[in-house]
Amino acid sequence: MPKNTEITRLTPHGSMDILSRLEVSQLKQGSHDDSLYDTFRRCALAVLNVDSHTDDAREVLRQHQDFQIRVVQQERGVKLEIENAPQSAFVDGKIITGIQEQLFAVLRDISYVKNKITSNQIFDTRTSEGISNVVFHILRNARILIPEVEPDLVVCWGGHSISREEYDYCKKVGYQLGLRRLNICTGCGPGAMKGPMKGAAIGHSKQRIRRGRYVGLTEPGIITAESPNPIVNELVILPDIEKRLEAFVRAGHGIIVFPGGVGTAEEVLYLLGILLNPENRGIPFPLILTGPAGSEEYFKQIDAFIKLTLGEQARQHYTIIIDDQVKVAQEMCAGLEAVRNFRREHADAYYFNWILNIDHQFQLPFVPSHENVAALDLSLDQPLHLLAANLRRAFSAIVAGNVKADGIAQIEQQGPFKIRAEPVIMESLDALLQSFVQQQRMKVPGNIYTPSYALQTQ
Repeated sequence: MPKNTEITRLTPHGSMDILSRLEVSQLKQGSHDDSLYDTFRRCALAVLNVDSHTDDAREVLRQHQDFQIRVVQQERGVKLEIENAPQSAFVDGKIITGIQEQLFAVLRDISYVKNKITSNQIFDTRTSEGISNVVFHILRNARILIPEVEPDLVVCWGGHSISREEYDYCKKVGYQLGLRRLNICTGCGPGAMKGPMKGAAIGHSKQRIRRGRYVGLTEPGIITAESPNPIVNELVILPDIEKRLEAFVRAGHGIIVFPGGVGTAEEVLYLLGILLNPENRGIPFPLILTGPAGSEEYFKQIDAFIKLTLGEQARQHYTIIIDDQVKVAQEMCAGLEAVRNFRREHADAYYFNWILNIDHQFQLPFVPSHENVAALDLSLDQPLHLLAANLRRAFSAIVAGNVKADGIAQIEQQGPFKIRAEPVIMESLDALLQSFVQQQRMKVPGNIYTPSYALQTQ
């Protein structure tokens, strides 16, 4: 892959505060915390590696092992120096402005979490309230939370590796949302995360909306495999997948799910687990599953799995719409109106869903090790929202084994993760995962998928 071998110097661009000398020193290679520099380097490389066609994080790092990035302290602020960056981030030798903004968003978030969150005793991550407070402060620091604006942020979930027909459909849905003056939030990567933003940008342009919002939420473990697309104009790096998922449901007002794979199923289970919590009964949160003609089988398998594991109650929380982008947008607008009325009635903020109760089990970071995966309780003899939490963790482990560098290394060293479940759950889970493999939703189409998991009867 072509590289820009010259040293490029960049000044802050976007929502970036100045850094202290201490903060700069922490982000230097060879500092006391090399892991912080490594995280910064990997996230920065992901931003620069735009339009990458590989979802193997280790392969990306191998291809760009000579990539360097340095934070340079100056009296008037900071600069970034980058060397051997992917050529795709440049146009005629100059870095694309949107990518420059994203680079400084990476710097902002990694520095903020290190110096304002992890070292601050006011953030008690042992409690549910404390974790939600962390998510709030990270989003506020990134200027994602805008007061006095009525609910208009639609979260779009879906796969980073989808067919052309599915991608075009995502764009059409985004276009209809943009025409209705709605803004878009996604996982910031390619595929179903890029399509809605691209479509919405055209809709916004027709409505003469000059500052459409294209919010991208990611985390260090996944960003290398799913590089942010350049349309994202508000990028946030959350510390882990759990805080990323909470940020989606706290800041977003409704969710549209496009075809995807294991990661998309993980996200759906996360949200359904929250909505199934008895404490959240009656809280409106529009959830639409949609795709073009030909994607019926994908949603049929998802729906069947949810029915078998979480029951009819879970199915009441979502609507499936096939090949009708206008209806999707209209249904979402109606759902957002219900959200607006509910929050106004209960004096809840439009910009952050404080009332929604997120159980601590959904917030605790899950480390996908062989021991932790084998210990998951995948039985029907537990509250539905807790079963959803454990199913979400099982899917999270498969995602890690598929695309995350640490997960891939574990699979190579110790073999596939062993997921134990009751026979009825195991059979349905196996059918769902096999359908993902057959539809080539585990890896970029054309690759042979080697399972990162093995199912066993509990």
